[in-house]
Amino acid sequence: MDILVCVTRVPDTAENEIEVSKDGTDIERGALVYSINEADNYAVEEAIQIKERVGGSVTVVTVGTEESEEVLRREMAMGADKGILLTDDAFAGTDGRGIATILKAEVEKGKYDLILTGALADAGAGEVGGMLAAMLDRPYASLVNSIEIVDESTLKVGREVEGGNTEMNRIKLPCVLSIQTGINEPRYVGIRGIRQVASVQIPVHGAGDLGLKAEAIAPRVQRQDYFVPTFGAGAEMLEGSNEEIIEKLVEMLKAKGGLK
Repeated sequence: MDILVCVTRVPDTAENEIEVSKDGTDIERGALVYSINEADNYAVEEAIQIKERVGGSVTVVTVGTEESEEVLRREMAMGADKGILLTDDAFAGTDGRGIATILKAEVEKGKYDLILTGALADAGAGEVGGMLAAMLDRPYASLVNSIEIVDESTLKVGREVEGGNTEMNRIKLPCVLSIQTGINEPRYVGIRGIRQVASVQIPVHGAGDLGLKAEAIAPRVQRQDYFVPTFGAGAEMLEGSNEEIIEKLVEMLKAKGGLK
């Protein structure tokens, strides 16, 4: 099974102090440390596990800048066979639809049985996977937390739904799935693996290579403002025994109209 996994490079919130830029249109990115988007890492691990079970290949692709090559190499060190970097000045500032349009053009250059994305791979909007599936006219499932291969043309997938429940579906290949974190345990990537792929050539495709014109990827959604929410009053910590805390909590709820 030939699998394409769409990955992206994001600020590492564990390594950075995130601040809003002075003009309020973005975050300060100058000194940020970047890493692969967490959900994408689970998607790559799932692709590798499928390849290990049934054979095939795993290709990772990203839309970004030259610096985005580092996440491709990391995932190749993890076990992906190939990486593809999609970069062009025309891609800067595009929105989710634009990203999906760029990925669609790359998908159509190959032949993939399965395309995976992270469930939240695009600034938290969770839109690229669904848009890509619609543009390709392929079946789609989001928030996928399990994948079972039924036969060469069918998958059985579990989806996380409200209430902590899982919904099971059969879906025909080729298809697009957005992977939820927790579906697996991504394997460790060591220095040795990174060194082994350090000199591997990664194809770079721009707008011209993909047959894309600027108007096709021009953003239709514009970011208006970034801001830090105003801090409210601090929480009141209740102390005492369990019985005393319960009594105080009941009194507070009554005082605020939560209980009668």
